[in-house]
Amino acid sequence: MADEIEFGTGGWRAVIADTFTKANVRRVAQGLADRIHDEDVADRPVVIGYDQRFLSPEFAWWAAEVLAGNGIHVRVIDRPAPTPMIMWTVRDKGCAYGMAITASHNPATYNGIKIFTEGGRDAEVEVTGPLQAHINTIADADIKALGRDEAVEQGLVRVQTSMNWYIDSILDQVDLDVIRHAHLKIVLDPMFGVSKTCLQTILLTARCDVDTIHERRDTLFGGRLPSPNSKTLKALAGVVVERGADLGIATDGDADRLGIIDDRGNFLHPNQILVLLYSYLLEEKGWIGPCVRNLATTHLLDRVAEAHGQTCYEVPVGFKWVSSKMAETGAVIGGESSGGLTVKGHIAGKDGVYAGTLLVEMIARKGKPLSQIYADIEKRYGRLEMIEDDFSFAPEAKEGLKKRIYIDQDLPDFDVEIDHISDMDGIKVYFANGGWIIVRFSGTEPLLRVFCEMPDAASAQRCIDAVVAKYGL
Repeated sequence: MADEIEFGTGGWRAVIADTFTKANVRRVAQGLADRIHDEDVADRPVVIGYDQRFLSPEFAWWAAEVLAGNGIHVRVIDRPAPTPMIMWTVRDKGCAYGMAITASHNPATYNGIKIFTEGGRDAEVEVTGPLQAHINTIADADIKALGRDEAVEQGLVRVQTSMNWYIDSILDQVDLDVIRHAHLKIVLDPMFGVSKTCLQTILLTARCDVDTIHERRDTLFGGRLPSPNSKTLKALAGVVVERGADLGIATDGDADRLGIIDDRGNFLHPNQILVLLYSYLLEEKGWIGPCVRNLATTHLLDRVAEAHGQTCYEVPVGFKWVSSKMAETGAVIGGESSGGLTVKGHIAGKDGVYAGTLLVEMIARKGKPLSQIYADIEKRYGRLEMIEDDFSFAPEAKEGLKKRIYIDQDLPDFDVEIDHISDMDGIKVYFANGGWIIVRFSGTEPLLRVFCEMPDAASAQRCIDAVVAKYGL
C-alpha cells in the first residue's frame, strides 16, 4: 500500500527517503494534474520552484515531468528560489497553480511541497483536503510522465532562471532615495538558504554596505535548524556587533520568514517586527487599515490598532488564514509570531525578502538606530513578553493528549484569573490581565507547541511550567 500523504498548515512535509520519495512526489504531481483537468484550467501554466535542500532540484523536475506528461505547460525556475518569488510568479504569469519544493524551516532530513493557487496564494483546506484524498488513491500505474528533455523539446516545460521581475517588484514598492542617503551597513544571513541573490541585489541597488554570512549551499544547514530565532542567530549577532552594522537580516530556508538583529546585537522577536512595521505603515507612510495576526502572535498589535482606530483580527495558525482575512478586511499587514508577514499590495503570502527591505526603509526614514526605534514603541504601547517552547511526546500518546486538551479541556491551574477560552485552533486561554497561553500540536512534527504572552517573562514561564507538569511533558 502506498504511503499516506497528509497536508498540514504549510503544505505536505515528510522525511526524505521515508515518505518524501520520488514516487510520492510523482503521485502529488499526478493528483494536481488531475485536478487541473477537472477544473478545465490546463491552458494555464504551473510554476515550479525549489530551495537548497537535498534533492530539491531533482524533485522539482520529477514533478514537472508528470505535469508535462499530462499535457500541462510548466515553468520551472531552475535555480534555488525564495518561496515568495514562486508565489509572485504564479500571480504575475496568471497561473492557476504553483508548487515549491521546500520544507521551509524544518530539519534538514525533511523536504516538502507547498501548493499555491490563483493569485499566488497558499492553497486553502478546500483545495488541499480533496487533493489529499485523491492523491492517496493514486497508484504508480496511474502516473503519466514525459522525460525532461522531451518535455522541453515539445515546449511543455519552459526554464526560467531570471529573478529580475520579482526583485524589481520589491524595488518599485520601497523608497530607494531614502535608503540611499542613509548609508546603512547591513549583514545578511541566508542560513544556507535561498535569499542571498535577491536581498543582496535589492540592498546593493539601494547603496547599502552589505556583508553576507552562511551563503553557500549546505543541505545540512550548518547543523542547525534553518529557522531564524534567538538561538540560531548568535553568529549573526556577533558579526553585527563586530562590524558595527546597523542591522542583521536573516531568512529561513525558503526565505518566507524573517529574523532580525538590531544595532546592539539583540534579537528582535517577530512579534516586535510586526508591531514596528504596522506602526510605521500607519504613522510614517500614512496607510489606513486593520491588521491580522494568528492566535499565537502578540496582542501588542491590538494596542497599536486600537490607538489608530483600527481592528486587529485573530485567525488560526497557517498563513493561508492570514492572507484570506487580509483580503476580506483590506488589512494593511498580516503576520505570525514565527517570523512570517506580508503587506498589502504585495503577494498574499509570507515574504522575508520584502519584509526585510521594508524594515531597512523604516530605519533609513526615521534616522535612528533600530534599538531606539523599538524603545520608542515600548514607551507608547507598553511591553509584553512571549515565551514559546516545543515538547516532544511518544507517538502513541498523541490521541490521549488530544482528548485531554481539546475535548475534555483538562487544563492546568494557572494561578491567574481566566477570562475565556477558545478552541479555534488548539486551546487558547485568555487571562483577565491581558495575557494568554495557547497549546496546539505541530502540523508536521511530533511536537506539542506552547506559546504564552504575559506582562513579564516570569509569569509566562510559570504558565508554561504548569502545562509541562499537567501533561507530563
